[in-house]
Amino acid sequence: MGSFVALDFETADQGRDSACAIGLVRVDGARITAREHRLIRPPRRTFEFTYIHGIAWQNVRGEPPFPEVWRQLLPLLDGADFIAAHNASFDRGVLHACCEKSRLAPPPLPFECTVRLARDRWGIRPTTLPDVCRHLRLPLKHHDALSDAEACARIVLAARRRASQAPGMPALAKHLVASASDLAGDPAAERQARGSKRRSSSMRPRRP
Repeated sequence: MGSFVALDFETADQGRDSACAIGLVRVDGARITAREHRLIRPPRRTFEFTYIHGIAWQNVRGEPPFPEVWRQLLPLLDGADFIAAHNASFDRGVLHACCEKSRLAPPPLPFECTVRLARDRWGIRPTTLPDVCRHLRLPLKHHDALSDAEACARIVLAARRRASQAPGMPALAKHLVASASDLAGDPAAERQARGSKRRSSSMRPRRP
């Protein structure tokens, strides 16, 4: 079944480089084998989204900046086939912006979007993370980076089980290893993801 890592960021402000928390969940085969959560000191003291995720400057001012945190977490990606995220265009954008600001190379792994996966596998709409978790009966503490990342990992695992139980369904690996370039090259998918984010902005400016 291979390995993958589910990723979730929380951000302090509108800038994609303002990551203030990260959750990573490693899956090998059909098992979760590692969970990591870190607070990150963003490059600015401005916090626009404390009311959403509960993180404020005083919670992170003594925490390490992104490059230090990322170097500690990078071994979790060793041997992974892809990175999964709910609304992958957002988390991919945060990761790339933070890496660029830190003069680090982003990991050369494809991203799989569990928004698209949930729509394709179960026809779930709306496809916010709480909606998908309710449908699949998955536990979730929304806007907690580790909880969101674990929920994302379990969505992928549920999709794998569904694929294995459905004769004639295309190999899940072909669907799951959707490259970042493929996602970026799908204007409709990108517009849909951005529209979903705008529609949810009154509740959560960062993702469905």
